[in-house]
Amino acid sequence: MLGTITQKNELTGFEFAAGIPGTIGGAVRMNAGAYGGEFSNIVEKVTCITRNGIIKELSKEDLQFSYRHSRFIENDEIVLTATLKLQKGNIEEIKNKMDELMLARKTKQPLELPSAGSTFKRGSDFYASKIIEEAGLKGYKVGGAQVSEKHAGFVVNIGNATAKDVLDLTDYMKKVVYEKFGKKLELEVEVIGE
Repeated sequence: MLGTITQKNELTGFEFAAGIPGTIGGAVRMNAGAYGGEFSNIVEKVTCITRNGIIKELSKEDLQFSYRHSRFIENDEIVLTATLKLQKGNIEEIKNKMDELMLARKTKQPLELPSAGSTFKRGSDFYASKIIEEAGLKGYKVGGAQVSEKHAGFVVNIGNATAKDVLDLTDYMKKVVYEKFGKKLELEVEVIGE
């Protein structure tokens, strides 16, 4: 939705986010990104609220952005608003870039099946999807959860997957990758609750 708004208003800098599922607050919280762009590049300031009801305005420097991380990971502040800094651009160039990135997503990612998006973070010296595939896990299933046959970095729901199925599968993936390559997979998705 926001991608359509930015395109109509000839604003560039947000193209990388077209097709990323979720909310702006969630994207700020985890510094969402793809195809060379991430929210830390476009966020100017954020208004948040603490558990005690205190509203704060934070500058970009206060946000402690790094790869798939912001200050909101460590505390219980909730993003209320975010001010994004975009540039004036050419509507056709913006549309073409968004179309190109959406086509890349559709071609490479399992968008036809339910998932929580990219399951694991990139390692310091490896790509999670590549190492998962090299471990022979592509297509591996636990209940209704499966390592995507299209992109090994995604765990998809092939039919009635439970949270337990997904967690059991991701735990198994971590174990196999560590045993085969000595690399630790770290979840990109967040597990909340029991």
